[in-house]
Amino acid sequence: MENQTQQNKYLVPASIVIAAAVIALGIYGSGNNSLKEKTAGNNNAGAAQNLPVSALEEAVLPSGGVVLPAVWGNFGAKLVDAGAIDQERFETLYKGRGQFTEEYAQLLTGTDNGKLKITNGNAGYILNLLWALGLASSNPILDSGEMATGAYGKTQNFASTGGWTLAKGNSMDHYSRHKFFDLTSEQQALVDKVSRGIYRPCCGNSTHFPDCNHGMAMLGLLELMASQGVNEQDMYAAALAANSYWFPDTYITIATYMENKGVEWKNVNPQEVLGAYYSSASGYARIASQVTAPNSSQGGSGCGVDDGQSVPAPQRQQGGCGI
Repeated sequence: MENQTQQNKYLVPASIVIAAAVIALGIYGSGNNSLKEKTAGNNNAGAAQNLPVSALEEAVLPSGGVVLPAVWGNFGAKLVDAGAIDQERFETLYKGRGQFTEEYAQLLTGTDNGKLKITNGNAGYILNLLWALGLASSNPILDSGEMATGAYGKTQNFASTGGWTLAKGNSMDHYSRHKFFDLTSEQQALVDKVSRGIYRPCCGNSTHFPDCNHGMAMLGLLELMASQGVNEQDMYAAALAANSYWFPDTYITIATYMENKGVEWKNVNPQEVLGAYYSSASGYARIASQVTAPNSSQGGSGCGVDDGQSVPAPQRQQGGCGI
């Protein structure tokens, strides 16, 4: 683990331009063995499930999905009620893609959802829900952290704020405005600590600086887990699962690197892998330069709304910073 001084060098805004042209979010990801839940099939996996999957890909991105230790309950409905998600626009986006499934409807407006299950098929949708949650939930990290200091640009101009175009009104009308959680001081301290240790390969920032959709979604996930008493170890494991589905090629490459070192993916330390050494943009670039990874059938998207096909190689695996 790097100390705070070393981590500070990674603080570079992922996007200082308001993503007004960005229309929606999406991405894919992985699973850690301790959280893995295999199923007989996945109707939402799309065309990717029909392509050959290597043992390594299956280890990183279980075809049956991964159940996260976070009960979703009625948070979708809360986001809609608060206006952080405009239900009509949100549904129209996915219906226009022919993707608004019964599962999606339940996650958006249902009141009795169980634990979130992330799969190759729904990872982008989960990303968008968590993006809205992270952005709208009142939290000191948003109020006084890197997003608010002005040192890296105006708060409203980041991809995670300006890029969220599916709210009622302006996204900043909801930024850190809604009391979805009543975290204890210990729970808030845990979110603060873990958020500083989770990086994403689309940029060089930790979740504590959630300037893109992936960072904001991860912050929402951490708050959700902390509010439900999830411990630090399980938070890191769940975060690695989410990051892997959101950045499939990245973590397949890292898994290949680990395998070459004699470490199976199920035995990696999630906290270590999520650190800047592996999961920041520069860290991943260093790892990738040492690996010839297998071709992935999973694709990926950018920091926008499920726009992975428009991201030029070799950045495709990094995901986008928008809807």
